[in-house]
Amino acid sequence: MLKKFLMKQAVKSQLGSVPEAQRDMILDMVERNPVFFEKLAAELQEVLKSGVDQQTALLAVMEKHKAELQKLMTK
Repeated sequence: MLKKFLMKQAVKSQLGSVPEAQRDMILDMVERNPVFFEKLAAELQEVLKSGVDQQTALLAVMEKHKAELQKLMTK
Protein backbone atom coordinates (compact mmCIF):
# COMPACT_ATOMS: atom_id res chain seq x y z
CA MET A 1 0.00 0.00 0.00
CA LEU A 2 2.72 2.45 0.98
CA LYS A 3 4.85 1.40 -2.00
CA LYS A 4 1.90 2.03 -4.33
CA PHE A 5 1.32 5.48 -2.82
CA LEU A 6 4.99 6.43 -3.07
CA MET A 7 5.20 5.27 -6.67
CA LYS A 8 2.09 7.29 -7.52
CA GLN A 9 3.59 10.40 -5.92
CA ALA A 10 6.88 9.92 -7.77
CA VAL A 11 5.08 9.61 -11.09
CA LYS A 12 2.99 12.71 -10.34
CA SER A 13 6.10 14.73 -9.56
CA GLN A 14 7.72 13.68 -12.85
CA LEU A 15 4.60 14.58 -14.84
CA GLY A 16 4.15 18.07 -13.46
CA SER A 17 3.35 19.87 -16.74
CA VAL A 18 1.45 17.01 -18.40
CA PRO A 19 -2.30 17.67 -18.79
CA GLU A 20 -4.38 16.06 -16.05
CA ALA A 21 -6.21 13.61 -18.37
CA GLN A 22 -2.93 12.23 -19.70
CA ARG A 23 -1.42 12.16 -16.23
CA ASP A 24 -4.40 10.10 -14.99
CA MET A 25 -4.01 7.68 -17.91
CA ILE A 26 -0.31 7.21 -17.14
CA LEU A 27 -0.95 6.74 -13.43
CA ASP A 28 -3.62 4.15 -14.24
CA MET A 29 -1.18 2.24 -16.45
CA VAL A 30 1.48 2.31 -13.72
CA GLU A 31 -1.01 1.09 -11.11
CA ARG A 32 -2.13 -1.80 -13.33
CA ASN A 33 1.40 -3.02 -14.06
CA PRO A 34 3.93 -1.54 -11.62
CA VAL A 35 6.49 -4.33 -12.20
CA PHE A 36 6.65 -3.47 -15.91
CA PHE A 37 7.28 0.20 -15.15
CA GLU A 38 9.93 -0.66 -12.56
CA LYS A 39 11.63 -2.72 -15.29
CA LEU A 40 11.39 0.25 -17.68
CA ALA A 41 12.93 2.55 -15.10
CA ALA A 42 15.80 0.13 -14.48
CA GLU A 43 16.49 -0.19 -18.22
CA LEU A 44 16.36 3.57 -18.59
CA GLN A 45 18.93 3.99 -15.82
CA GLU A 46 21.24 1.49 -17.52
CA VAL A 47 21.04 3.35 -20.83
CA LEU A 48 21.64 6.67 -19.08
CA LYS A 49 24.74 5.25 -17.38
CA SER A 50 26.22 4.55 -20.82
CA GLY A 51 26.29 8.31 -21.47
CA VAL A 52 23.21 8.70 -23.66
CA ASP A 53 21.13 11.82 -23.02
CA GLN A 54 17.81 11.37 -21.21
CA GLN A 55 15.49 11.98 -24.16
CA THR A 56 17.36 9.58 -26.47
CA ALA A 57 17.49 6.95 -23.74
CA LEU A 58 13.78 7.28 -23.01
CA LEU A 59 12.86 6.98 -26.68
CA ALA A 60 15.05 3.89 -27.09
CA VAL A 61 13.56 2.12 -24.07
CA MET A 62 9.99 3.07 -25.03
CA GLU A 63 10.53 1.85 -28.59
CA LYS A 64 11.88 -1.46 -27.29
CA HIS A 65 8.68 -1.98 -25.26
CA LYS A 66 6.28 -0.37 -27.70
CA ALA A 67 3.93 -3.37 -28.01
CA GLU A 68 3.47 -3.74 -24.25
CA LEU A 69 2.90 -0.01 -23.84
CA GLN A 70 0.27 -0.05 -26.57
CA LYS A 71 -1.52 -2.93 -24.83
CA LEU A 72 -1.57 -0.98 -21.58
CA MET A 73 -2.87 2.14 -23.31
CA THR A 74 -5.80 0.33 -24.91
CA LYS A 75 -7.08 -1.31 -21.71
